[in-house]
Amino acid sequence: MPTCLITGGAGFIGSHLCDRLLREGFRVICMDNLVTGKIENIQHLLSKDNFVYRKHDVTMHIDVGEKVDYVLHFASLASPADYREHPIKTLKVGTLGTYNALGLAKAKNAKFMFASTSEVYGDPEVNPQPESYWGSVNPIGIRSCYDESKRCGEALTMAYNRKHGMDTRIVRIFNTYGPRMRAEDGRVIPAFINQALRGEPITVFGDGKQTRSFCYISDLVEGVMRLMNTSYNLPVNLGNPMEKTVLELARTIIRITNSDSRVIFRQLPEDDPKQRCPDISLARRILRWEPKVPLDDGLKKTIDYFKKQMK
Repeated sequence: MPTCLITGGAGFIGSHLCDRLLREGFRVICMDNLVTGKIENIQHLLSKDNFVYRKHDVTMHIDVGEKVDYVLHFASLASPADYREHPIKTLKVGTLGTYNALGLAKAKNAKFMFASTSEVYGDPEVNPQPESYWGSVNPIGIRSCYDESKRCGEALTMAYNRKHGMDTRIVRIFNTYGPRMRAEDGRVIPAFINQALRGEPITVFGDGKQTRSFCYISDLVEGVMRLMNTSYNLPVNLGNPMEKTVLELARTIIRITNSDSRVIFRQLPEDDPKQRCPDISLARRILRWEPKVPLDDGLKKTIDYFKKQMK
């Protein structure tokens, strides 16, 4: 039975990965300090024989007294609200946390995966964004603690790959949504859903014409698993190439929730990207992967989750 340690395993994406890895026959060590992760996300796993939860801050040295075959570094403060409130923690988990996770993988001779982000492209001048695009990032902007820590994490991963011959992967994750997102995390889908369910105005920043692409969590997890099982070392985009404006998303959520909410507009935050859409040609070619879940279907499942959370 292979053992996989996943940092950030009690978070939104991490907890879904724990579920999938257990179904695939892995022993799973879930590591999370619960700054943004929630024990409720993994409560259903705590009694399982092949699941271990360890509360630990990955910016500190990681020591595991057993064999580890895979290290998936998914720990991160990944929403604008989080990294504006905790800029130094955000930087540390993306840099020191990546360094410590790589050190563990090296010591255990384990395969390593770094969860990067579409934010490495900044406010892109190319759309959709291919992996070959180097980005347009403000290194001292309010979002830079996240953007630059992820860019540094990619650089660290490639340095360990080239210097030590480590078997590494880099996944660049675009906007992903689904159950277990935090209502208060500041990202657009949970924000809009909870405003709509409460009948509050839907807050759209700017004119709402900025675009995003939204990938349902099960599709992302499938892509991550396929990437883990390849031998491809360079970054791979995972996301949905179907672009939507933020205003279109707001109206879609109002329609699905049958809400009386109206849309209001607020000033666009600093360095908010105008476009965010992945070129997934590489994922299609090397992983035979593309998202399957239509936006309406994924939103209905996510809305049902938040309805239950409000009871």
